[in-house]
Amino acid sequence: MITPNPALEKFAAHLGDELLVAQVLIRRLPRGGFELRHEADRAVEAHALRPIALNELRALAQSTAAGAFRPLKSAPTLVTGWITTAETLEQLELALNQLYPGFIADWFAAQSPTPPTTQYREFTERQSGMYRITTMLTDVQAAQMILACCHSRFCLKQRLWTVSGLDADPAEGRSIIPCLEPCAVLLEFARKTARLEQEEKITTALTVSELETLRATLEQALTAATPDHRQADFNSPSNPRRVHLLLDKLKRVEARK
Repeated sequence: MITPNPALEKFAAHLGDELLVAQVLIRRLPRGGFELRHEADRAVEAHALRPIALNELRALAQSTAAGAFRPLKSAPTLVTGWITTAETLEQLELALNQLYPGFIADWFAAQSPTPPTTQYREFTERQSGMYRITTMLTDVQAAQMILACCHSRFCLKQRLWTVSGLDADPAEGRSIIPCLEPCAVLLEFARKTARLEQEEKITTALTVSELETLRATLEQALTAATPDHRQADFNSPSNPRRVHLLLDKLKRVEARK
């Protein structure tokens, strides 16, 4: 006896002939079943792609093309050049759970008029030990940290949770994967941000032109950051999220000039 799965059934009705889930393109096959491939390979002939089995997808999602570990599976760094098929809806769910763990269940939950989100304050108030410091960020500081950490260059999910003064992500420019609560990567970045805020502040005088040069340098550093950069190494001064956070701070300084 097959147990009904309302989440999977609703997702199947939403699927249509094809659907893009973050970087994975799903297509219904004429003979039945589904084909999955990277969106960058949309126009590539199937025979030119590497066929992989469903049970190989988890390993595929673990590393970037350069072999670096992917701590966040929703990062826009999924390897290209592969193709796989799912014969049934259940196999499709298995495939997606290996690429984007919990996606269908979260997507189904997000269809509710009141999605079961966990807001930043609620989430951090539950923390103890070294993560208790994350409660010390002001709403403004937390919002700035969230915008840097959850930027689409780092994560493709649509953030539905928030903190006072910050809106949830609009659907535009985001994937259909919802983010219902802060993740472990954000928690660690919040901890580092709180530590940075506690450091001694240095006052220095810069001209407008010097600020422009500094901003351009940071923007170039973000553009040059490679997918194999240790994305969760927040102790590194060149970490892309730290660079993004500082860049946003400089832009706010420039706006006040």
